[in-house]
Amino acid sequence: MMPDTSLRVIARVKAKEDQIAQVREILLAVVEPTRREAGCLSYQLVENTSSPAEFVFVEEWASAAAEHAHFATPHVLSALRQLSGLLVTEPEICRYVIVK
Repeated sequence: MMPDTSLRVIARVKAKEDQIAQVREILLAVVEPTRREAGCLSYQLVENTSSPAEFVFVEEWASAAAEHAHFATPHVLSALRQLSGLLVTEPEICRYVIVK
């Protein structure tokens, strides 16, 4: 059996309280083009029900290289530019591999 070399990513984004709607719109615009990227196995945007300013991308990539290439795409570069000044902190990106 082949080892699972896919990469799981949890990317947390925290909007400023007065920027939630704008941040949601920017993040939503990234979802569909990302799902069409080579190596994207799963890409979901979720919002914290108890803290609406917190958005989390739950991602699965075929490889670390595919996830790395994601950051060079026009839709991600555009979103990062648009998010400037709208977030409480820089996005927190954690990468994981399956242990068992």
